[in-house]
Parts: sequence; C-alpha cells; structure tokens
Amino acid sequence: MANFQWPWQYEFPPFFTLQPNLETRKKQLAAWCDLVLAYHKHHKLFSLDLKEAQSSPLFNNSKINRKLSTDSICTILEELGNKGNIEWTDKTKTRCLVMWRTPEEWGDLIYRWASSNAMTNTVCTLYELAHGDNTKQEEFVGLEDWLLKRALRALEKQRKAELMSFGNGEGVKFF
Repeated sequence: MANFQWPWQYEFPPFFTLQPNLETRKKQLAAWCDLVLAYHKHHKLFSLDLKEAQSSPLFNNSKINRKLSTDSICTILEELGNKGNIEWTDKTKTRCLVMWRTPEEWGDLIYRWASSNAMTNTVCTLYELAHGDNTKQEEFVGLEDWLLKRALRALEKQRKAELMSFGNGEGVKFF
C-alpha cells in the first residue's frame, strides 16, 4: 500500500488548534473532515475509538510535536456525524463507525461489478463479495460485514438485489 499523502495543513501547527474565527473554523473543520475520511479510506479503516484517536498519527503529528485535543476530535466527529459519515456505536460516544462512502455508493459499486461480471440472476455469498478471488481488484474487497449488508439492503430497496440466508451463511442474488 502506498504511503498516505498528508494535506499541507497537517504540517501547519495552527491546524491542530480549532480556530475561534467562525469562517476560519468552518474551513478548518471541513479540512479535518476530509482528512479523517481520506485517512480511513486509504487505510481501509471502518471504525474509530476516541480513546485511541489522540495517539493515532491522524490526530497526532509527532514531526511538528502537535496533537489535537480530545474536545477538538469530538467536534470533528460531531461534524462528520451531521454529514452522515460516522455513526456512534455506543451512547457514551467513545466508538464510531466511519463511512467514507455511503451504503448507497457502496451498493452502486457492487452492482456495477455484478452487472459487468454477468452475476445478475445468480447468487453469491457475502464472503465471496468481500474476500473472493473475483473481487480482489475491487474497491469493496475487505468491506466489513455491517457495511456490506447495508450496501446490499440499499440495493434491495432499489429492487436490484435480494439478501438471503442459507445453511451456514448469507448470500445475495442480483437482478
């Protein structure tokens, strides 16, 4: 995997302190949101633990000896939540799911793959989709189960697929 390309702001010490000026803060939050999503996408991470976040390279630039405060991280995560990119997994908001693509966007990618590989009117397992030899080159390879199911449910709503349970697993039929 290629090295992650940090944005220029990451080397700028004031970036690690949320700014009081409303316009500057708005731009700064947008930059942080973009960075969080890009970082998670690059590393194929689907969750974030608030307790571990502050020591993560994402929020802690040891090169310039700057790190974001826990309150600032919470503000960024709240912004991402308002945009629909994160979802808290607990009431105390210590852990969240990160979605750099919506379930609908993932569903579209999966359906394009199914259509272009003549998989319509056939059944494949969820394991085959996320870990199969035929999907090695696809962006959705390695997609976590919870997000894969949401993507497939989005396709169900569009009547492009049907989730199925059988014996010891789950599968999907594409239409």
